[in-house]
Amino acid sequence: MNQEKRNNTENPEEVKSSGTLFHGARGLAIKILNRVERTDAYLDKLINNELRSGDLSDQDKGLLNELVTGVVRWQIKLDWVLNGFYRGNFPKADINVKNAMRIALYQLMFLDRIPHHAAVNEAVEFVKRLRSERYAGVVNGVLRNILRHINEIRYPDRSESFIHHLSVVHSHPTWIVKRWLERYGEEQTEKLLIANNEKPPLSIRINKIKIQPVEFISILDKEGIEYTPSPFLDYYVHLRGAGGMAQLEFFRKGYFSIQDESAGLVGKLLDPQPHERIIDLCSGPGGKTMHLAELMNNTGEVISVEKYPSRAELVQNAAERLGLSNIKIVAEDAHSYDTAIADRVLVDVPCSGLGVLRKKPDIKLKRDVADIPKLTEIQYRLLEKAASLTKPGGILVYSTCTIEPEENEAIVQRFLESNKQFSLDDPSSYVSKAFVTPRKTIETYPHEHNNMDGSFAARLKRLY
Repeated sequence: MNQEKRNNTENPEEVKSSGTLFHGARGLAIKILNRVERTDAYLDKLINNELRSGDLSDQDKGLLNELVTGVVRWQIKLDWVLNGFYRGNFPKADINVKNAMRIALYQLMFLDRIPHHAAVNEAVEFVKRLRSERYAGVVNGVLRNILRHINEIRYPDRSESFIHHLSVVHSHPTWIVKRWLERYGEEQTEKLLIANNEKPPLSIRINKIKIQPVEFISILDKEGIEYTPSPFLDYYVHLRGAGGMAQLEFFRKGYFSIQDESAGLVGKLLDPQPHERIIDLCSGPGGKTMHLAELMNNTGEVISVEKYPSRAELVQNAAERLGLSNIKIVAEDAHSYDTAIADRVLVDVPCSGLGVLRKKPDIKLKRDVADIPKLTEIQYRLLEKAASLTKPGGILVYSTCTIEPEENEAIVQRFLESNKQFSLDDPSSYVSKAFVTPRKTIETYPHEHNNMDGSFAARLKRLY
């Protein structure tokens, strides 16, 4: 459904009064959850908008992020519980009532630091202000009944319907669970579902143009920030409990970028060399572009092709912050770009995003199985476009942030069958063999690879 049309379903009175009714961490959390449910807006952007514009303390900002991300991550499980206690059709209930109850139940089930009575009372008072005493009474009754029986809640029986059991207990849609069971088997699927619900560490890439890793580590030590160096890339560091890194002075100075290590493997696989011309065909918001420019030691030329002006602006801002002058931004649709050919081309295609559910849990609620075949046609066309921009003897890397074979291996095999001038290049010389598959591609999984996102990449060499 068109986003503009979906936005028009919002209650005008609700929007008008949002400034007074949707306040504080819990009120703003309900406001964001309403938007997630009613529109195609991305969760992370909605949260960031409120964090920038809202008058919240650092503690409340942390709570807001925890509540919204937690509710979306566990919504399938929360709704199972609420549906069992709600008298009537819970999915059809008023959206503010639903999200107030979801937030309260998330606190009851997952947050030990918030007293149960406070979580219930907040939800009741919010609904009373926005709707009526009658609605508030329903919320109060349901939540207190759950609280009395919280240790007796029954979930779908594992032996009767394993798919339904995993779907509810681990809060993933049944279509995803079914696909993964068929591919990975019961043990690996459950490990993957569990990993997807864990809060990921913050992964950062040190900008060696401005500072060396050993010096950067000394800054972390001085600031008292806990970290774990990457065992695979010596300029990546994993942080835990380090919120607000983007507000620190050494972020503004361009000493590091926030980027998952799986994305860093893509840059290493392309292996750009100083003074070459590189094209990043689907560039925005620019994380991989910046990494390529850094790997080239700020020499040569990295052409960043980005269709949307807002995302192109993000690329420009990142380049300025990191002190990178070898990036040329082209505001053009990747499908139509034909201005230059390059020594190496990266095409990081739009995908289902099923490898990044830890960081973007709203994907679980917005995607369905029908999206995948639609995406594969876009992905294949972009790979062919990237191939046309790769000079003979050059390198082309195809990458995604999904783990679905139709978007990954199948695209590469289809391409190779139709493009004999390309061959699959062994990635073992560029990245750790821990990521290399028997098919000579690279794959990462959050339950297997050092807490990385799920991803795929293939290195293709143009022979003639």
